[in-house]
Amino acid sequence: MEKIIYVLQRDPAINIEEYSRRLRHILAERLRKLGAHGVQVNVADHAVAPAAGLRQGPTRPPPEAVLNIWIDSAIAKRRQPVDEAIAEFSPVFWAYLVTESVPVRNTGHPPKPGARTEGFAQMAFLRLPQRLGYDAWLDMWQNTHTDVAIETQSGFEYVQNIVVRRLSGEGPQFVAIVEECFPEGAMNDYRMLFDAPDDDEKFKRNLRRMMESVNRFIDADTVDIIPTSQYVIFTPWR
Repeated sequence: MEKIIYVLQRDPAINIEEYSRRLRHILAERLRKLGAHGVQVNVADHAVAPAAGLRQGPTRPPPEAVLNIWIDSAIAKRRQPVDEAIAEFSPVFWAYLVTESVPVRNTGHPPKPGARTEGFAQMAFLRLPQRLGYDAWLDMWQNTHTDVAIETQSGFEYVQNIVVRRLSGEGPQFVAIVEECFPEGAMNDYRMLFDAPDDDEKFKRNLRRMMESVNRFIDADTVDIIPTSQYVIFTPWR
């Protein structure tokens, strides 16, 4: 079984709520019938509007939805029906084969099939800085920064998707796609985001530590960050 992440851009003629509904209900069911073992939809819908200040990135237009799909094989010929189904719902999409690491599993707010997960999910799309080799970058991220991110933020889920290769011919050269879930209030309260809602000194300390760590392996002007609502439709484990 392999995991593919599809990064989607919406047809502007369709409003975001209708787009979300189509992905979660119509497309997800079609993917199930095509043999998908799991589907998760992340979409930048109205529920995450308060997190607009967290958005950043060079990709234009920015993606508005992400599909996590688990299928038997990502070989082009075998996944073609999946690509064709997604193309009916999104005029532009990029597909990435990934390996998944879950430093923090969501045990505090377990998702209910098809329902919106509590809080919000911040998606970060990482590119390899020119100043770093791949092995050095990966070591900094996973063996040093992972603990910093967990210790300085209020996240209750942390998923690291390392890109193995691009499956579509076009699209940015992302090396990783990260999902971090935070409490609802952290959408527009940075103190809550950094696990210090009532402590200014802790907030400053956590923010400084986090930024120092991030700047070691990410160039800020190259990373795309998109707040989303997470909908776990079905998974290989349920």
